[in-house]
Amino acid sequence: MSKLPNNRKSDHIDMSFDSVPDHQKRMLGSSYEPLLSAHPQNTDIIKKTFLGFDFGMPLWVSSMTGGTEKAHHINHNLARACGEFQLGMGLGSCRPLLDSDDRLNDFDVKHLMNGAPLFINLGIAQLETVTIGDINILIDRLNADGLAIHVNPLQEWAQKEGDRYTKAPIETITSICENLNHPIIVKEVGQGMGPQSLKALMDLPIAAIELAGYGGTNFSILEMQRGGVDASDPSAAFGYVGHTTQEMIGFLNDINRDKKSDIEIIISGGIKDPLSGHILMQELHMNSVIGMASNILKYAMQDYDILQRYLCDVQECFAMAQAYIKP
Repeated sequence: MSKLPNNRKSDHIDMSFDSVPDHQKRMLGSSYEPLLSAHPQNTDIIKKTFLGFDFGMPLWVSSMTGGTEKAHHINHNLARACGEFQLGMGLGSCRPLLDSDDRLNDFDVKHLMNGAPLFINLGIAQLETVTIGDINILIDRLNADGLAIHVNPLQEWAQKEGDRYTKAPIETITSICENLNHPIIVKEVGQGMGPQSLKALMDLPIAAIELAGYGGTNFSILEMQRGGVDASDPSAAFGYVGHTTQEMIGFLNDINRDKKSDIEIIISGGIKDPLSGHILMQELHMNSVIGMASNILKYAMQDYDILQRYLCDVQECFAMAQAYIKP
């Protein structure tokens, strides 16, 4: 964490009026216990086992960029960071690799990850048409550990060039679960999932669900903006449906109360900082890590040492939250 100059007491006087916190922004849902811990001396207290892997902190690098000209730099920076900090990572959409090897080097990053988990990422629309053999080949070529499936009917519908599903996504996912011998993560893309969809997934032998709740990057709104859709368009309202991450945590706790599941959860969707994520992990009664995308992306686009410093700060914040913020 960056240090302030030495004129600290003078700064206190100058800044005292501006440093009164807005009570509306106070973190709710957990107790601040300032008497029960020393400052953490190392970050061992935040190590986590997730998907059978040892994580250096409870953080998953959520799927971001696919086949753009920036993907090579971003993916290699992220993979290097995952190797250093022992984090899991989902690639951006690997759809370009189904048709051509031109972008293979953009996604070929497992060798940088020091054994940390890497998942390829394909959408339901592609999975309706490819074979299990195609998926296995792609996983093997990238030395990946599993498949992340993104479910995005509203995003596809919002794109003029978008794909259309020919059957319910749960049918496609069920078929893949029955035939693919690799772990599977199922994720939404910024609008979350309701309780019936979550329950349907929890009845399947998948490894994890990534929530991608309403409040983070919303790809339906993004595609509408790309297409020039304004507020008067009848389709515009669809960008504002969905479920927040906190809502979905409530759904999952209710479902899991009756059906004790081994499925693990990536809590994502508008998670801006480790403290917020730590509190949500405490609320969820299932094994979980935090998923972050856009916040990490802006550092991954720069030099590696900038991303490295950011993740060191994140690591320190997780340790402080673990020490002082209790359920």
